[in-house]
Amino acid sequence: MQCEMCGETIRGPPKLIRVEGAELQVCTKCGKFGTEVQQPRRADIQRPVAGRAAPGARAGTGTAPVQRKRDMFDYMEGEIVEDYAKRVKDARMEKGLSQKDLALQLMVRELLIKKIEKGELVPEEEVRKKLEKVLGIKLVDLVSDDAEKKTQAKITQTLGDLTIIRKAKK
Repeated sequence: MQCEMCGETIRGPPKLIRVEGAELQVCTKCGKFGTEVQQPRRADIQRPVAGRAAPGARAGTGTAPVQRKRDMFDYMEGEIVEDYAKRVKDARMEKGLSQKDLALQLMVRELLIKKIEKGELVPEEEVRKKLEKVLGIKLVDLVSDDAEKKTQAKITQTLGDLTIIRKAKK
């Protein structure tokens, strides 16, 4: 292992020090340039017994499955409309509000409103709800089962579908 400060090979256990907010593993010579940080104890980590996998681990890999962090789209009730930026801007202009006035009403930064109106930023759930309430608009399309059934019913039949029908009649 190399010292993260001088680059020399570390002989013995490395020291974990903090230098201007950064934590570095260094040799004993460079340890005097920062404040030493206590390393966490490794005794509290449970090691799996040989032959038995840890709970939640995949068979054969020896590692636990990585869980994806939830993002804002996991919490939304529907899908945000594609022209959300235009809808927000048009509704704001119709109400006679400036971007600054709207930001004050929503208790958010003016820059956030500007980015939403340019389409550079998709509003988070909380901001979206505030925008819908203050401006009286809808920014989410709720996907329902009825809408999906209607689109499936409009699908025209293909030649393959017709041949199957004729075979069934015979």
